[in-house]
Amino acid sequence: MKKNILTVVLVLAALLIAAVPAFAAGPAFEPRIYADGVAWGTKGTTDLPAPNENNLQSFDGLYKFTNGVDGQLAVAEAAPGNPAFNGGRWIEYFVTFTGAPQLVTSYAELSDLVDAGLVTIVASGNYFQCPLLPVK
Repeated sequence: MKKNILTVVLVLAALLIAAVPAFAAGPAFEPRIYADGVAWGTKGTTDLPAPNENNLQSFDGLYKFTNGVDGQLAVAEAAPGNPAFNGGRWIEYFVTFTGAPQLVTSYAELSDLVDAGLVTIVASGNYFQCPLLPVK
């Protein structure tokens, strides 16, 4: 009997040891959004009401491309670690290239394209919350 209990305990310990590295790594997030030149993941969204004059400053722009290059992700105005980041509350915009599309990985690059007249931007009217999470 003691031998059977010891065997069960050893098997459970081996399974636990094998499982720990998978849990320690945390969930795997696919790249979904570029911000400040870095690809970020995200998980889940929550719709929000349109901002008003009292909370508009708590939203960042999230720019989705209608005709971007292959591999183009949405571009966020800011990300964690950037003092301008507002914590994952977004106003969605659609970006369309008026000329040849190119890969855009930061809001600064997008701003340069706007200044050069190479893209148009239209607000979607969607407001939502979703976090930016490191890609693993």
